[in-house]
Amino acid sequence: MTTAIDTNVIVALWDAEDTLHRVARAALDKAFNEGTLVISGPVYAELMAAPGRTEAFVEKFCEETGIEVEWELGERVWRVAGAAFHNYAARRRKEGGAGARRILADFVIGAHALVNGYKLLTLDAGVYPASFPRLAIATA
Repeated sequence: MTTAIDTNVIVALWDAEDTLHRVARAALDKAFNEGTLVISGPVYAELMAAPGRTEAFVEKFCEETGIEVEWELGERVWRVAGAAFHNYAARRRKEGGAGARRILADFVIGAHALVNGYKLLTLDAGVYPASFPRLAIATA
């Protein structure tokens, strides 16, 4: 099985002081033992924004851990992400703007996993079930 990894899992792994560091490590180890690990281009870009991280650092991390970067997303991923983001925005307006605000990248990450038939490993399962009810989610 292929597991797509959300940004928050890797960021928690990189920060030994993070309360979810051990949980992220265990979840990544489990996913690694079950099959292939991938990240989408948006996850790669978000990882570069982590404090003290550079493109060279992220590239080396992916190479050393065997995490594949899937740069090409395709039209279907963008359409699914757009529809999910649209529905999220409508739900948010209906609820008066309550809850955490999401960015488009969250929906692209979810759509990438769904369209490709991957399981998504995330520390934030809150947005994904409502936006992608058929997406297999592994929470750390």
